[in-house]
Amino acid sequence: MSDPQSWSFETRQIHAGTSPDPTTGARALPIYATTAYQFRDSQHAADLFALAEMGNIYTRIMNPTQDALEQRVASLEGGVAALAVASGQSATTLAMLNVAEAGDHVVASASLYGGTYNLLHHSLPKLGVTVSFVEDPDDPENWQSLVRDDTRAFFGESIGNPKGDVLDIETVAGVAHRNGVPLIVDNTIATPYLIRPLESGADVVVHSATKYLGGHGTVIAGVIVDGGTFDWTRGRHPMFTTADPTYHGVVYADLGAPAYALKARVQLLRDLGPAVSPFNAFLVVQGIETLSLRMERHVQNAQRVAEFLEARDEVDRVNYPGLPSSPWHAAKQKYAPRGAGAVLTFELHGGREAGQRFVEALELHSHVANIGDVRSLVIHPASTTHSQLTPEEQLTTGVTPGLVRLAVGLEGIEDILADLESGFRAAKGA
Repeated sequence: MSDPQSWSFETRQIHAGTSPDPTTGARALPIYATTAYQFRDSQHAADLFALAEMGNIYTRIMNPTQDALEQRVASLEGGVAALAVASGQSATTLAMLNVAEAGDHVVASASLYGGTYNLLHHSLPKLGVTVSFVEDPDDPENWQSLVRDDTRAFFGESIGNPKGDVLDIETVAGVAHRNGVPLIVDNTIATPYLIRPLESGADVVVHSATKYLGGHGTVIAGVIVDGGTFDWTRGRHPMFTTADPTYHGVVYADLGAPAYALKARVQLLRDLGPAVSPFNAFLVVQGIETLSLRMERHVQNAQRVAEFLEARDEVDRVNYPGLPSSPWHAAKQKYAPRGAGAVLTFELHGGREAGQRFVEALELHSHVANIGDVRSLVIHPASTTHSQLTPEEQLTTGVTPGLVRLAVGLEGIEDILADLESGFRAAKGA
């Protein structure tokens, strides 16, 4: 038991990154509610600001509670370092800006959460970063065909939200690496308990810790995990190989394996400021301690719900890779043998009106714009999470007019199914 990395996932989700507080003996993780930290002397302060020594300066950049969260998620994902930030959206934004600046290009799967699609399609281009979308990410040639001389990264979701497609991480990573760029994977739906993208060749993982890592619908946070294996000196990433004048000319590629995470922290988090609060970091750590147990129940309930929906005459199709009928069932078996997560979508007869009637009739399911809660959640994506997209853009992300998205919770399965029955009764008139 002397090597924490030899511990099981279940042990590391409880112990990684923490130990009893040396001052008070407190066994639970303390919330370090402080803005700044006392320096030992002037030389200590100078060394911290010059990156000659790592340590706490200001909670916008680093905090002991945040550090515990970062160490724990890095351990569970198999990375060398992590950076906790204020939200999943800020995690994705910083992950992109850490490798791409004005004049650069990114290739991304079109099967994305609506907020991510908006970020890549509208906001990043305003900063000078152009993005090309792979409409069929299952074909590796579609990724290759979009690569340009200024391409700096590939991006995709391990399990697409809400399409339910499973990214062929190993294949897409191979295409990325042949072209000298990293693969960044959003692993929010799967969590490291179901899929660990770094083990299949991905280079960076991002999470909306708001979702299953926190798990209780009480916190907003995000995490970026650095796999530590990508060679930033291959020629496509000058921001890692040229001197940074804001840190006395440091060259990030010279700093070793966690160069990506360190640059994101001391450059982007410092300047853009999307810091996670110590209290929110504490809540996510609390959630992670039961992650494996919750995901097992989430998956068990979601599989039952998917099978129930597939048997309904009112349903045109169910999108859930845990079903043998799914086009991504084989990929699920390869990458997520423990289960396909708890987010699924289905298409109702009757289109948009039927979908909205169904959602409004549910009582046990909460009608909210979220996933990853212990409670079962429901939403109509076309009129909410993906409503800013054009109808054509919605279709590329898997959103159709009658699509309903469920995030299956931890309630008793019979109660979940009974509530869904009430939704079908309400949708019949559409």
